[in-house]
Amino acid sequence: MRHTYKTLSLQTRDRVLWIRLNRPEIMNAVDDDLHLELSRVFEDADRDPDSDVVVLTGSGRAFCAGGMASWMEEKAQQPDQFRDIMPDTKRIVFSQLQMEKPIICAINGAAAGLGASIALMCDIILAADTATIGDPHVRMGFVAGDGGPVILPQLIGFARAKEMLLLGNMLTAQEAHSMGLINRVVPAAELEAETEKMAIQLVRGAKWAIRWTKTVTNIPLRRLAQELMDASVAYEMASNLTSDHREAVRAFIEKRKPTFTGD
Repeated sequence: MRHTYKTLSLQTRDRVLWIRLNRPEIMNAVDDDLHLELSRVFEDADRDPDSDVVVLTGSGRAFCAGGMASWMEEKAQQPDQFRDIMPDTKRIVFSQLQMEKPIICAINGAAAGLGASIALMCDIILAADTATIGDPHVRMGFVAGDGGPVILPQLIGFARAKEMLLLGNMLTAQEAHSMGLINRVVPAAELEAETEKMAIQLVRGAKWAIRWTKTVTNIPLRRLAQELMDASVAYEMASNLTSDHREAVRAFIEKRKPTFTGD
């Protein structure tokens, strides 16, 4: 690997590279370290000579709970820091969609915000029956700028995507599966075994046929991401400056309901 990682755990077995978000004590919430490492790991994984398939999952009881509240508060107070990480936000999306190797996502628990985006950008998505998924950016007074508006309409259509994005509700794994958001729901105790079974099936397949079929299929998604991500991150940066965002973050930290004023 080109880089070393402290918030991600990487393990290769049988030519499958398992990437685990590895901050279980904080539900794999995103901070500067995890955000930076997510912007690097997919390019590293694609170059890895010891693997042909990638699995993305989380450690502990969550897949990724989205942005850490204290991290969001810091970025609201120092907007220049938020501006500085926006290129990495785009790299996370672009590097996932540009990967030739197939990525299976195993959603082991809550996948929220950026956690939902990186899960849904994967090629095949399995979820534990106890998992939840959603993009609650607006509940934090934030524009969903890290990929949700790119991928959600492609998976479930504009009507359902806008309901998810504008209300910010979380879905159960069963609800997500019924609307075509994810591929399969499996008992939580069987998630890793089922994921490994699928990964091995891909490993034993025709490597270049699989990789290049994925490449062709992702062409429209890559084009769409290039068209939308600049505007997405720009609007998210603008929303970072609003009073409603600061109120939502402070309310979350204080464990109360936010009072939005429209400012």
